[in-house]
Amino acid sequence: MSQSNGETMTAIAVEGGRGPAEALKTVRIPRPTPGPGQILVRVRAAGVNRPDIVQRLGAYPPPPGAPETLGLEIAGEVVEAAGRWRAGDRVCALLGGGGYAEYAAVDARHALPIPQGLDFVQAAGLPETVFTVYANVFEHGGLKAGETLMVHGATSGIGVTAIQMAKSAGAKVIATARGADKAAKALDLGADVAVDATARDFAEVAKAEGGVDVVLDMVGGDYFARELDALKTGGRIVFIAAQGGGEVALPIFRLMQKRAVVTGSTLRPRDADEKARLAAEVERVVWPWVAAGRVAPPVDATFRLTEASKAHAHLEGGSHVGKVVLLAD
Repeated sequence: MSQSNGETMTAIAVEGGRGPAEALKTVRIPRPTPGPGQILVRVRAAGVNRPDIVQRLGAYPPPPGAPETLGLEIAGEVVEAAGRWRAGDRVCALLGGGGYAEYAAVDARHALPIPQGLDFVQAAGLPETVFTVYANVFEHGGLKAGETLMVHGATSGIGVTAIQMAKSAGAKVIATARGADKAAKALDLGADVAVDATARDFAEVAKAEGGVDVVLDMVGGDYFARELDALKTGGRIVFIAAQGGGEVALPIFRLMQKRAVVTGSTLRPRDADEKARLAAEVERVVWPWVAAGRVAPPVDATFRLTEASKAHAHLEGGSHVGKVVLLAD
């Protein structure tokens, strides 16, 4: 992707390269020129995700060739066509970076059509979370109909998406959240069982429910031992983050007894072909659920693009239920 067409656009930069939410500032930068196989999208809305915060803090650099600008998911209209897309098409897309801006260059294979009935704000909250949940819960975790998924952080963007996707696939969901209000909201979002992790031991609740087949874990730390305890024979624990601690003790014989699998993955560093493969699978499996209204993560709050610092502060505050989205139009 080149940046030499002479036109500029509004985008968000991190003043000083890293810092608190207040370091997010509005700047004018060159408008991207799409390279071979890329479309140019006029961004109407951009999802805000926890990896954006980690990048802002200096701990999650973009992959080689991706823009330095934050932003991993967008929705908007195609301005310059490529692949199957034509100018004017409404798309949402997964990015390696560059979403907090008025325009984004996107690998045409990483864009998906916005389903009928969804607006740009709703669509912008789909790609990063849906791709992450599909790759980790369904591919790495192998969740199948009739099995039980445990998901932590039930009211986060990932959490609400995992609940809805697992239920759409015919699985049972045990969700954990910190606080009675968030646990109650998890039930509203479709979880079969919700645990206030500040008041009850989720492992004991899960065992009383018959155990779990798959755990989606973004906590790590002391959660791991309890997850292993709650796991059914042949169960799978899938890590996507470690907000509670990046190292855990692994009791080898317990793992052997349970025939358990412990795995994990990141989405952003995957190569373009792998993301294209994943996009095709998401469109095949998940998009019908989205079109039917069964996967529709709630949007907790919207902010103007120029209010990105407020959006980050809101996400870091932890009171949100669902997605936080920037409005770029």
